[in-house]
Amino acid sequence: MELNDCVAVVTGGATGIGRALVERFHKEGASGLVVADLNVDGAKQVAESVGGVAVECDVSEESAVSGLISETVEKFGRIDLMVSNAGYVTVGALEAPDEELKKMFDVHVMAHLWAARHSIPHMIEAGGGYLLNTASAAGLLTQLGSLHYSVTKHAAVSLSEFLAISYREHGIKVSVLCPQSVETDILENSPTRDLLSEGAASPAAVDGVLKAEEVAQSVVEGVREERFHILPHPEVSEYARRKSDDIDRWLAGMHRFQQKLFPAGESPSDWLIS
Repeated sequence: MELNDCVAVVTGGATGIGRALVERFHKEGASGLVVADLNVDGAKQVAESVGGVAVECDVSEESAVSGLISETVEKFGRIDLMVSNAGYVTVGALEAPDEELKKMFDVHVMAHLWAARHSIPHMIEAGGGYLLNTASAAGLLTQLGSLHYSVTKHAAVSLSEFLAISYREHGIKVSVLCPQSVETDILENSPTRDLLSEGAASPAAVDGVLKAEEVAQSVVEGVREERFHILPHPEVSEYARRKSDDIDRWLAGMHRFQQKLFPAGESPSDWLIS
C-alpha cells in the first residue's frame, strides 16, 4: 500500500511510535491524518504540526473507538489505514490483580478488534483498506516479568492473523508491528511505572533500543510491501524460528535468561510466594 493520498487514523498518536508514524505518514503524502489519544492536548499538538485532526479517545471503550472511526469517515469520506497503536506495559506475574489483565486486554486486544469491527465495513465499501496493529516481539516470543503484557500481545498477534485470513477476499490487508525495545514514554501509561523505572529487568533491550522514527521507517517499508510481520528488530525473526523449531529448548533457554536478569529470590516465580 502506498501512503500518498491516504486517510489514516493513529491511536496513541500523541507520543512515541504513534507520533512518529503520524509525522512519517505526513511526509509520505497522506491526505488526511487523525491523531487519537487520551492525551488530547498532545494529540492536538501533533495534529496541528501535520495539518491533521485530533480526537480524544479512550481505546478501552468500544464507543470511543466507534466514534473515532465515524468522525474520520464523516470528515474525510473514507478511512484507508487504521493504525491501532495505543498501549502500555506493567510488571507482574500470577500475583498481579485480575483487573490489571482485564484492563490491558481491552487496550491491547479489544481495541484492535473494535477498530477492525467498525472500520472494515467502510473499507469494504470503498474497495479495500489496511489495518496495522501494534503488538510487540513479546507477542511472538514472551515478556519476562510481565505476564499481562505477554498474554495480551500474543492475543493481539493471533487476532491480526485471523483478520488477515478472514477479510483478505474483501481487499483488507493486515500487518502486525512487533518491535522489541523502543525509546518512548510508554512508562508514563503504566500503573507499575515506578517498578519499571527503578531498573526492573528489560530483556527486550538486549538487541538495542530503537528510536520511534526508526520504527516508523520499518512500518513504511512493511506497509508498502504489505508484509504481515513488521519487525524493526530483524533478530526477532530468528528468535521466533528457534522457538518454533524446538519449543522445549527455547523454554529452557528463556528460563536461563530469566535467571540472569533477575537477582536470586526476586524472579517472577518468587513474587507470588514472597
